[in-house]
Amino acid sequence: MWGNGKNGNGKPVAAITTLIAEGTMIRGDVKFSGGLHLDGTIEGSITAEGSEAVLTLSNKGRVQGKVSASNAVINGQVLGDIVAVERLELAGEARVEGNVYYRVLAMAAGAQVNGKMIYQGEPVRQLAGPEPIPAEA
Repeated sequence: MWGNGKNGNGKPVAAITTLIAEGTMIRGDVKFSGGLHLDGTIEGSITAEGSEAVLTLSNKGRVQGKVSASNAVINGQVLGDIVAVERLELAGEARVEGNVYYRVLAMAAGAQVNGKMIYQGEPVRQLAGPEPIPAEA
């Protein structure tokens, strides 16, 4: 789905700038910008900074904590809520135990979510209307 290096709007997605390898365990919160590919385990929250940031959680990866990112591709296990401000892709081996907040969602057959799926649309914009007519005295 993101294999062509572009998002749904035709904009390029962030290249992988950080890799957490299989067998690596981090206890604590992680903040990143750019692209984070996770094959290991994080016990703590993951927060992406920047609208172009992408988290990729492989089928070997595991997160125990909240995930907040503009864009995320999940194919591993998340024990916590996921907040995807722009786009979330749940691949076939994704296992989520928590609520999922998304704007655009792609979910493959086999992905599992044990929690609420909550659409987060565009903020309501109020159109400027005509000036109110003053009451005559």
